[in-house]
Amino acid sequence: MHVPTRRILVTTAVLGALAVTSACGGGGGGDGKGSASGSDPAASAKATDGAAEVKKEQPPETPEEFLDRAEEAMAAEKGWTFAVRGRERLVLQGQTNGASYESTVRLTQDPKAFHSTGATTSSKGVRKAEEIFVVDGTGYVKEGTGAWKQEPASEPEMKNKVEDPLSAIEEFRSYVTESGGDVTLTRQGGQVRLQVSVSSRKLPQVRERAYVEKAMRELNPTLKQLQNAGVSATEDQLTLSSLKETMILDADSYRITSHRFQFGFLIPYGAQNITFAQDVSESNKGVFEGSIELPAGVG
Repeated sequence: MHVPTRRILVTTAVLGALAVTSACGGGGGGDGKGSASGSDPAASAKATDGAAEVKKEQPPETPEEFLDRAEEAMAAEKGWTFAVRGRERLVLQGQTNGASYESTVRLTQDPKAFHSTGATTSSKGVRKAEEIFVVDGTGYVKEGTGAWKQEPASEPEMKNKVEDPLSAIEEFRSYVTESGGDVTLTRQGGQVRLQVSVSSRKLPQVRERAYVEKAMRELNPTLKQLQNAGVSATEDQLTLSSLKETMILDADSYRITSHRFQFGFLIPYGAQNITFAQDVSESNKGVFEGSIELPAGVG
């Protein structure tokens, strides 16, 4: 299932006289309950039982060729299970506020469906469960004991909540098409690493790159809240302090073993900077043979 990814996690920041509360965007109900049926195999991402082998006469050499093999390898199974971990923080004058996030993601490809269960924990130790489904292009979210909410999966807020590692294949393809030299390829120790990275740059210098656009989509909800609270910085004044997106493939099966997106921004505030950073990683836990269905009464 190719649903655009990422999430804004809960962040509560106290900026001197400013009190800014960022809305939660975790992903999953920590009680593990949901309508994804079937067991999760203990097989690792390398396991090949029941998988259709991807056969080619020549081994892949370029990023495009590795992405083609990865797409074939991941499509050879009915579904996948991933473990997701995320962290987000906002820092001013040495005061750090943020949140951590953990969830289990299950997805199927025919039919295309997505289900995650997990929870966000604030820096004050407050835990909020969240469960997410995406079925037929619509996202359904339940936070804590609240009611189910739904909106199109294409909406930015939903895009920030849904962690679909398979979408990284298409995203890296767009990076190659946009500026092939930005994507580096490294082979080492049975792994293949595809990566894009940016060192400290003023945002206007790199704003049009697709992976920077993705980071900005994550930042925007928090930036708007800061602006509403009196922070006057505009996008043109921001600094992208760092960005790194990495996809690791198994060198033999070409399956995705992990995907990680890390970035940080500096937001001017008077004579200082507010630091915003996010780090989300997804690890392949094996084939998912079950099905995903909405709970009764939802949708």
